[in-house]
Amino acid sequence: MSKHKIIPKFKNEEEEREFWAKEDSSKYIDWKKAEKVTFSKLKPSTKTISLRLPEFILDEIKMIANKRDVPYQSLIKIFLKDRIEQELKHSIK
Repeated sequence: MSKHKIIPKFKNEEEEREFWAKEDSSKYIDWKKAEKVTFSKLKPSTKTISLRLPEFILDEIKMIANKRDVPYQSLIKIFLKDRIEQELKHSIK
């Protein structure tokens, strides 16, 4: 079992940033024991795209969004995310 170095104490974030820019983190952290985490409170970065939809589909989305009292673009994102999760669940099985 390899012994890892002790992570030093830093005076501030800038000092820590400089340290990690130069150092190999695998000398300090056993990445094999790392666990995946989700930072649900962080706002994800977004990218603007152009999407062409038939008018009737957009009208139906807007109607559903209006009933749910949410912006239609937010509803589209919700629908896409739900579907992606379904697809990922099925592809793992």
